[in-house]
Amino acid sequence: MDYKDYYKVLGVDRKARADDIRKAYRKLAMQYHPDRNPGDKKAEERFKEINEAYQVLSDPQKRTRYDQLGSAYSDFRSSGGRPSDFNWNDWFGGNPSGGTRVDYGDVEDLFGGAGGFSDFFRTIFGEAARSSGRAAAPQGYQQPIQIELQEAYSGTTREIQTNGRKFQVRIPPGVKTGSKVRVAGGGPEGLDLYLIVEIAEDSRFQQEESDLHTTATVNVFTAILGGEADVETLAGKVKLNIPAGTQPDQVFRLAGRGMPHLKSPNTKGDLYVKLKVQIPRYLSSKQRELIEEASRIKF
Repeated sequence: MDYKDYYKVLGVDRKARADDIRKAYRKLAMQYHPDRNPGDKKAEERFKEINEAYQVLSDPQKRTRYDQLGSAYSDFRSSGGRPSDFNWNDWFGGNPSGGTRVDYGDVEDLFGGAGGFSDFFRTIFGEAARSSGRAAAPQGYQQPIQIELQEAYSGTTREIQTNGRKFQVRIPPGVKTGSKVRVAGGGPEGLDLYLIVEIAEDSRFQQEESDLHTTATVNVFTAILGGEADVETLAGKVKLNIPAGTQPDQVFRLAGRGMPHLKSPNTKGDLYVKLKVQIPRYLSSKQRELIEEASRIKF
């Protein structure tokens, strides 16, 4: 059995961050997806290989396990060992010699809903499925899908066409990047299709779990004297009360104005607003006179 270099498959560095791995997978999966390459067996095999690599490298537990194997295999080859002589039994089913057995839990979690796994994958990660006595997990395919932040907030519907069939897919509010949406029978050969959600960047907001961060701008007079600021939220504009003497970059928390929770859409995170103070470039003669007069008054 040959060693599979999953990092090479996705074209990423071994120290790649989770975001880099996800982006590389998304790009390659779209390029080699069977629906884009009908009848192309090489593209289909490449797609399965990409899918398998992502199943491992996107899962922290599997990735750690795989990196341990990679280190051991590299040391073995560096010492002059032949690939055919490597002792795969030490790694069979996730229990290396002298190591701690890893429990991968439910078979559905183990296989991640993806089909076409290689002997290499099943040798390293498949013991939990075989020893459990349960039937093999239903196979399927994964396909990335990008939605806007507003759609993740409100929920949305996508129409996808695959294998000559159309599916109306409901994406619920509160999904995050990495969430899976199952389309029963939507994959090739009637297998299930799993849409892997990626939320597009939004110039207005930065997302941290269920919380959102944004900015609002007021003029210097509002910051000094107090007043209101218009703040954009995903549910529409709201008025933010600005106390007198507010400082630049001061942060205000608007409770319940963030993203909904997937399992409880009526529960939402918070919105944090950083206040920007705009200094006027030009002043009228009267404004300058008043400001100069104020500057001469000692605090």
